[in-house]
Amino acid sequence: MSNKLNVTVSPHIRSVNSTTGIMLDVVIALIPALIAGIYFFGPRALYITAVCVLTCVLGELSFQLICKRAVTIHDLSAVVTGMLLAFNLPVSIPEWQAIVGSLVAIVVVKQLFGGIGYNFANPAIAARVMMLLSFSTTMTNWPLAKSVDDALVSEATPLAIIKGTGEGELPSLFHMMIGERAGCIGETCAIAIFIGFMYLLFRKVITWHTPVVFVGGVFLLSFFALDFSVRDALYQVLSGGLLIGAVFMATDYTTTPPTPFGKVVFALGCAVITVAVRLWGSNPEGVSFAILFMNILTPYISRMTKRKVFGGRKVK
Repeated sequence: MSNKLNVTVSPHIRSVNSTTGIMLDVVIALIPALIAGIYFFGPRALYITAVCVLTCVLGELSFQLICKRAVTIHDLSAVVTGMLLAFNLPVSIPEWQAIVGSLVAIVVVKQLFGGIGYNFANPAIAARVMMLLSFSTTMTNWPLAKSVDDALVSEATPLAIIKGTGEGELPSLFHMMIGERAGCIGETCAIAIFIGFMYLLFRKVITWHTPVVFVGGVFLLSFFALDFSVRDALYQVLSGGLLIGAVFMATDYTTTPPTPFGKVVFALGCAVITVAVRLWGSNPEGVSFAILFMNILTPYISRMTKRKVFGGRKVK
């Protein structure tokens, strides 16, 4: 036996999980929502998803080669970003706008800030907000489920109908659950998103804190704000991008607090902003704005909820 003592820097305990493995799990968890999107909106849902994914991968590769950085496309984070952005777009979005949004997500929000682990906000969320502000007409054109062909027929989303800014008949709660309603490619089917959520919990990729508190907070706040109506509160939960945002984007490792209490604070903030925008703002949807705003506050939340080292002193 060697008596030599090896001294190394932390971390001394390493996880068997890798970035590639985690991102692969997220991709797998997103597949049910992709299948639902293709079923309800047709093959163009797959096409838009492929455009976003390919643009993100090639954009990341090109930027890293130009800047002479290490190529990291093998970690699948660019694939996840492309899928999440596509799932937050209407299926009728023009290809060039999907490409612009993907480049903003992967180059401006992610790579210019140092790549994975250094971005200040979720790339897909930031890109979607940019697209909402820049391409407001096409970003709010919602084709009817199962009607996507040469002639797109649009209808108002449930949130727009509830808010009174859109005309149409509100889908039943059953149709809201299965996804047969107007909306973005990957946000309509609550069952598919729930399957992905359970898979990520089983694989221990995420914890329950953020999704449960975010969704539960929106339900309770809506319940009290909407005359104690359980039905109206359920519509708020099943409408818009709340579920996909809570499960897949508000749980991002880089842009959300690492501690359980920090995740709860983050999720509560997201819930309050989402409900405030939906009920009293001019925009019927507030999930993207809520997550983006709380992403900016994440360093402060992390600092306030940081665990104290056992036996250590508080640093002033």
